[in-house]
Amino acid sequence: MFKKILIANRGEIACRVIKTARRMGIQTVAVYSDADARAPFVQMADEAVHIGPSPAAQSYLIADKIIAACKQTGAEAVHPGYGFLSERTSFAEQLKAEGIAFIGPPVGAIAAMGDKIESKKLAKEAGVNVVPGFVGEIEDTEHAVRISNEIGYPVMMKASAGGGGKGMRLAYDEKDVREGFEAVKREGLNSFGDDRVFIEKFILNPRHIEIQILGDQHGNILYLNERECSIQRRHQKVVEEAPSPFVTPKMRKAMGEQCVALSRAVGYYSAGTVELIVSGADPTGESFYFLEMNTRLQVEHPVTECITGIDLVEQMIRVAAGEKLAFSQDDIKIDGWAIENRVYAEDPYRGFLPSTGRLVRYQPPVPGWEDDGEANGRRGLGGVRVDDGVYEGGEVSMFYDPMIAKLITWGETRDEAADLQIAALDRFQLEGLGHNVDFVSAIMQHPRFRSGELTTGFIAEEYPDGFTGAATSAETAKHLAAIAGFIATARADRARQIDGQLDGELEPPYDWAVTIGGQTYAVSLDDEITVDGEEVDLALEYTPGERLVEAEVGDVSYGIKVEPTRTGLTMTTRGAIHKVQILPAGIAHLTKHMIEKVPPDLSRFLICPMPGLLVALNVAEGDKVEAGQPLAVVEAMKMENILRAEKSATVKKVNAKAGDSLAVDAVILELE
Repeated sequence: MFKKILIANRGEIACRVIKTARRMGIQTVAVYSDADARAPFVQMADEAVHIGPSPAAQSYLIADKIIAACKQTGAEAVHPGYGFLSERTSFAEQLKAEGIAFIGPPVGAIAAMGDKIESKKLAKEAGVNVVPGFVGEIEDTEHAVRISNEIGYPVMMKASAGGGGKGMRLAYDEKDVREGFEAVKREGLNSFGDDRVFIEKFILNPRHIEIQILGDQHGNILYLNERECSIQRRHQKVVEEAPSPFVTPKMRKAMGEQCVALSRAVGYYSAGTVELIVSGADPTGESFYFLEMNTRLQVEHPVTECITGIDLVEQMIRVAAGEKLAFSQDDIKIDGWAIENRVYAEDPYRGFLPSTGRLVRYQPPVPGWEDDGEANGRRGLGGVRVDDGVYEGGEVSMFYDPMIAKLITWGETRDEAADLQIAALDRFQLEGLGHNVDFVSAIMQHPRFRSGELTTGFIAEEYPDGFTGAATSAETAKHLAAIAGFIATARADRARQIDGQLDGELEPPYDWAVTIGGQTYAVSLDDEITVDGEEVDLALEYTPGERLVEAEVGDVSYGIKVEPTRTGLTMTTRGAIHKVQILPAGIAHLTKHMIEKVPPDLSRFLICPMPGLLVALNVAEGDKVEAGQPLAVVEAMKMENILRAEKSATVKKVNAKAGDSLAVDAVILELE
């Protein structure tokens, strides 16, 4: 077994590998860029080596720097994590030439499966179902249009070396192809150093199912069940679960055996994932097609660990050291259900715009990287696991992926795992930047999610007009009104005891007018707590200034993030933000005399919705534009975002040029 390994990655996956290596008694080496100098993974490792500036192209993507760090520290092997150099054959070859073990598959398998175009050819030759499409080099936009017309719309354009949702565009017609083809090429080149693109038919009502593969260097290859990854946004996975609510034992066996056969055809070993697209319109579940094989560890691997009890990182290390798998296919079981939500630095209330900046407050529901020993420590504390790589006061940088953490829950049933997600998300405290905690909580509560009727179009179909918060029942609003009244009395009682604010002999108010969502409730806290005259069984402890309030109303438990405002509170719980007005009952009628503040009209400005790089400016002063016309392209978090005109107008003034770094809300141009 290795004595020391280097992790050629950063963030939560570096922490993840270090945790398992430490348990195995293996020393670890971290490499880090300028931006990550104070990151948790650097502190967790036994040694750390600085490898360059913040941009990945000048640090984490330079193989020579990784190898130099191995030589400097005496690391015998490298775990690449996911992304960066994990699927680059030249890196694996360089390591082999230097006598350093690669904790991953053989070079031949990476080459065969890492190229999406070549992998489809190999899959087809191996008798695996593949999606109809054009497998070959596409010359230019006109060639792409001709191919798309022949295949039939809708089609998907993908960067050949792509992954993680980057370098992908869905085209419903020729116009979409003309607008998106060059963007896909640029994203492929910028993110993966390869601008080749392929086009394939987009399967209607598709479900995204993937099979976890694990093999050793002695010819043993197993499938560790499936994961459902259908809930995606812009082709980036948001929610993953294992097993799938759609897959039957018969389907599981057919998919697994086919994926093992494909893996065997390329001499695969280590952990890997075969991704399949399944037609949800086929009730037999037999219409599944090969998409790609990821020759590395997946972001969503924890859900497989939860239901199998197998530490995939440990197995990768053991396989790389030449050990045989200690279990067979018959030993692979499904124990319970696991769900993973990716917590991203993005603002769902503003169209999911990327958000960067300082984590002013970061308190996950359970500490990251702790467990209770169940299932070999794969299930976290009480069925809640947090995989993270950030810290309170740290920066979420524009240089890397926007994922803050992964929240994983395990339960005996799917509903139990989903309920644990809701409770844990309510207790996930994040401040300082936009995040998607409310959004994924809303998904966990959504009737369609609960039914298991999922497709990759779930988010677009269920939130066509964007996200404004989870639906709130009348019962929940009533409960929140009671809690708000209790908090208001507690705050008033504290205020009267502070010298100089109120006469200490005065009694705090016990009767309140609490307004939530346009509905006003009469809340009384005299001998008993009532809302509109009905008694409420409320139990909570609250000290003024607390940010997270734990409360029980009857048999319903709440975790509520509370922030004082001038007229009351902002209460966030169960995927919704509630602006709560709280006034003493005797003066509530005076609010009708208040002047309404009207926000300014900003419709004539093209405002940068996020910090980023202005890649392209498509218009000049004096140009006439039509509603929907692309005006500019801003790149943020490695993704290109097209900014369009909201109305027909003439460009009056241009304030920026291509290549400029823009702050959020920067005015790019002004219309007449």
